[in-house]
Amino acid sequence: MAGQISPTRSALLASKASLKTATGGADLLKRKRDALIGEFFALVKDALGAREQLAGVSKGAYTSLFGAKAWDSPEAVESLSLAGTGDYAVDMQIESIYGVKVPRINVPERTQQASFSPINVGARTIQAATDFGGVMEAIVKVAATETKLRRIGEEIKKTSRRVNALEQVVIPGIQDDIRFIRGVLDQREREESFRLKKIKAKLEREKNEENVQAGQHGTAAD
Repeated sequence: MAGQISPTRSALLASKASLKTATGGADLLKRKRDALIGEFFALVKDALGAREQLAGVSKGAYTSLFGAKAWDSPEAVESLSLAGTGDYAVDMQIESIYGVKVPRINVPERTQQASFSPINVGARTIQAATDFGGVMEAIVKVAATETKLRRIGEEIKKTSRRVNALEQVVIPGIQDDIRFIRGVLDQREREESFRLKKIKAKLEREKNEENVQAGQHGTAAD
C-alpha cells in the first residue's frame, strides 16, 4: 500500500485516524467474540442437558410403546396413532444475542388429556401416547438449543476471521503506510535542512566577502 499513498502530512494524519479506527474495531470485535464464546459454552451445557432429557424420555416412551404393542396388539396401537392429530404448535420469536439473531421457542404446556377417546383403548397405549408427547417436547427443546448453538458458533468464526483480517492485514498495512510517509517526510526535512544550511553558508560567505571588500576600499581611501 505504501507505493499507492501520497507521502504528505494530510495522508499521515488520515493514516493515523484509520489506524485508530481499525484498532478500536478489532478491540470491539474481540470483546464481542469473547462474549459470544461465553454464551456458546453456556448453551453447550443446555444442549447437553436437552440431549440427555431427550434420550431419557425417548427410552421411556419406547418402553411404553413396546408394552402397549405387547398388551394391546400392534394393530391397535398403529390404528390409534393414525387417528391422532399431527399438529404441534410452538411459540417462536427472534431475539438478538450480541447482534446474532437466534430463535427463542416457548414450548407450550402439554395437555395430559388424550386426543382420542379412551374407550376400548388399553392403559398402556394411553401411557405410550402420553410419553411420546414428552418426546415431542424434548425434540423441540433440542432443536431450539442447537439452532442457537450453531448460529452463535458461526458468528464466532465470522468474528474471529474479521479480527484476524484487521490484526494481520489491515493494521500492519496501515502501519507500513505510516512508516513510509514518516520516512519520506523525514528525508524531505533533512534535505530541506541541508539546503537551508547551504544557503545560509553561502549568504554568510558572500557577506564576509563584502565586508572584506569594504575594508579594502576603506584602506585604499586612507
